[in-house]
This record gives sequence, structure tokens and C-alpha cells, in this order.
Amino acid sequence: MSEKTIKKRTNSTPKDPMRQLVADAFFFIVGSALYAISVNCFTAPNHIAPGGVTGLATVGNYLFGLPIGTTVILLNIPLFILSLIFFGKKFLFRTVVATVLASVVIDITAGFLPVYSGDKLLAALFGGVFSGAGLGLVFIRGATTGGVDIIGKLMKLKFPHISMGSFMLVLDMMVVIVAGIAYKSIESVLYAIIAFYISSKAIDYLLYGTTNNKMIQIVTDKGREIAKAITNETSRGVTILPVTGGYTGKERSMLLCVTRANEVALIMRIARSIDENPFIIVSQAGDVFGLGFKPHRGDVI
Repeated sequence: MSEKTIKKRTNSTPKDPMRQLVADAFFFIVGSALYAISVNCFTAPNHIAPGGVTGLATVGNYLFGLPIGTTVILLNIPLFILSLIFFGKKFLFRTVVATVLASVVIDITAGFLPVYSGDKLLAALFGGVFSGAGLGLVFIRGATTGGVDIIGKLMKLKFPHISMGSFMLVLDMMVVIVAGIAYKSIESVLYAIIAFYISSKAIDYLLYGTTNNKMIQIVTDKGREIAKAITNETSRGVTILPVTGGYTGKERSMLLCVTRANEVALIMRIARSIDENPFIIVSQAGDVFGLGFKPHRGDVI
């Protein structure tokens, strides 16, 4: 490989912004449609509120007849404001777009999507599958649907020693319990837990298979800038290692970061927004012990 070829590859331009915009729109629309099917066909009609702001909106629809999508937007507005204050516009934009689009699609399709009213176990299972598939498509494009994700990030600022996943799990379970009280049914709580579990597994499988922990290695000329951005926007730690290109002899930095599967797309987007041509490796990580993952045990295998 000639030096001219290396320079040509190194100076290659990033993907066309219009293509990225079209891809974002496609994934958001399809993801919103799948999520709407989950809510309107399976979970809401069967009194299943599988956590999150959508779960609260489902309870509001049951008690007061409020439209689910509109309620989701209203409940997210104060969270959007807090996100703007603490995390800035860059984090907020995609989340607002994805949240509003999903909410609008839920309300628009509520009147004509068929309602499944058979076995509640099947409703929970298929509701979880469609929900996970829809959210997974949104996560692939580096966005979220607001709600619990934002609350988890805000709580992480106050309690940095507790993982964001733990916050989100507690918040989701609180919503499920509130829904069970509103529906006056312990079965609703149990079915909601099933739907929530299936949804989380569907998200993980759609994004990066069955392993939730991922290790990301990024070789770049802008190591410190990317590391700072990753830490600020995801609260994940990053290790910076000096490396030397075997062919070019060029000194560069390699970033090492272990994260959850649903944050991989966001981290890759952060890296590409700072360095047009980083070298990125994403691999599965088995057991991960330390802050943000599993606690260290006394017994060592």
C-alpha cells in the first residue's frame, strides 16, 4: 500500500449529511410505527403498562381518557428543559425528534390499528417484542425516547457511584407498581414485568446480539477531545493509550471504553463527529466488574 493511498483513505470525507438525515428519518419512522403497534394493539388495551413515561401515559389514558402520545410529550417537556440545562442541545435534539415522532404516531394510529384482546400473556410477549424492536431502531441512530433515560442521566449526576441502569430499573418498576394500583390487578404488574423483560432483550438482540456489555476501541488523532465528549454525554469512563501505526509509524491515541449495547451507536456518533475517520473496533465483553457494572466479589474464579 502506497503512502498516497494511505493519505487518500485518511482524508476521506464522512458520510453525506443528507444521507444520514434520510437514514435517521427512516429508522425513527419505522421504529415509531413498531412502538405504536406495541402500545395500541397489545399493551394499553390489555391494561399492561411496561414502565417508563409511556407506562404513566397508559395509566392516564385508562383513568382519564387522555391520549397516550400527547401525554407522553407533556410529561417529557420538563425533562427536555432539564436536559437542555445539564446536557446541552446536541444531546437533546435527536431525543426530542424521536420522542415527538413516536408520540404522534401512537395517537394517529390509535383509531384504526386492530386491538388484540385474547390471551394476556401473548399480549405481553408481542407487546414486548414490538416495543423492543421499535426502540432498538431508535437507539441504533443514537437517540432515545426520553423519559426514564433522561431521568437516569440526571440521577447519575447526583449519584455517580450508582449505575444508570440501576436507576432506570427502579424507575420502571415504580411505574409498573403504580399501574398495578390503578388497574387494581396484580396480574397487570406481572404481565408488565414480562413485557418489559422481553422488550429489553429484543433491544439488546437487535443492536448487538445477546451480550449487553461492549468494548469499544477507537484509534484517533483526537483522543482527548473524543474521550471528554464521551464522558460528558454518556458518563462512561474512557482510558487513553498511546499507540504507534505499524506501517506509517505515526503516533496516535487509542481510546478504550466499556459500555452497554444501547450506548454504542451514540459513542460511535460522538467519535465520528470529532474525527472524520477514526478506526473503531466494537467487540463483546463478557463479565465486567467495576463502577457502572458488576460489583467486585470476594471470591475470584
